[in-house]
Amino acid sequence: MQTPSIVLNVNGIEVIYNHVILVLKGVSLQVPEGGIVALLGGNGAGKTTTLRAISNLLKGERGEVTKGSIELRGERIENLTPADLVKRGVVQVMEGRHCFAHLTIEENLLTGAYTRHDKAEIARNLEKVYTYFPRLKTRRTSQAAYTSGGEQQMCAIGRALMANPSVVLLDEPSMGLAPQIVEEVFNIVKDLNDKEKVTFLLAEQNTNMALRYADYGYIMESGRVVMDGPAVELANNEDVKEFYLGMGGGERKSFRDVKSYKRRKRWLA
Repeated sequence: MQTPSIVLNVNGIEVIYNHVILVLKGVSLQVPEGGIVALLGGNGAGKTTTLRAISNLLKGERGEVTKGSIELRGERIENLTPADLVKRGVVQVMEGRHCFAHLTIEENLLTGAYTRHDKAEIARNLEKVYTYFPRLKTRRTSQAAYTSGGEQQMCAIGRALMANPSVVLLDEPSMGLAPQIVEEVFNIVKDLNDKEKVTFLLAEQNTNMALRYADYGYIMESGRVVMDGPAVELANNEDVKEFYLGMGGGERKSFRDVKSYKRRKRWLA
C-alpha cells in the first residue's frame, strides 16, 4: 500500500506572544494528504495557537513563530499572508464560528469565495455545499444571527469549502453544540474527506468524538505534544482512557503527574 504524501509538516515551532510569553514549545506534527488528523488536549494546551501558526493568523494577537518551520507540500509558508495561504488551498474555520451576523447564510457562504473569480465554478461549489448541508439551503435567505449554533457551524465549514480548499484547519467544531448536532457535523467532515478528498487538521477537546473520526492524533499539554499515534491506538491507550476519555477511576490528573508516562514524552526522548 502506497504511503500518502505529507501535505503539512510542522517542525519544532515555538510561538511567543507579546515578545515575552512562550506558548508553543517545539511542536512538531505531520498531516498526510487526504487524512483527518486530530489535535487533542484541554483548554490552553496550545491547539488553537498551533492552527493559527499554520494559517498565519498570529499577528492579530501579537504572536509570532520564533523557531522552527511550517511547510505546505515541501514549501516554507511561515511568511505567507493568510490570503496567500487561502489561494494555496489552506483555510481555517475559526473557533466560535464567526459568521457575519447581518448577512444571510448564502451571503456568508459566498464570502468564502472572495479570492476566486470563476463565477460558474463558484455557483457549482455553492450547490455542492448545499448538497452536504441541506439544512443551509432551507435557511439560505435567513440572517446568520437568527440561525442555530449548529447551522452557524455548518455555515462556517461551508464558507471554508467555498474557497475550494485542499486542507481545512477546523478549530473546536463541537464547541457549544448538542451531541446530536456534533455527530452530524463530524459525519459531514468524514463525507467531505471520503468523497472530496479534503484533508482536515482539527483541534478538539471532545477526544472521544475526534478519535472516532480521525486517522491519527496528537495530544498536547502546556504547548507541547506529549503523545501521538494512530487514532485507534490512542483510543485504546490506558493513559488516554483515564485522562481524556473519563474511563479511569479516581481523581483526574495531568499526564505531567504520571512518572511512568514521562518516559514517553516526546520532548524528553
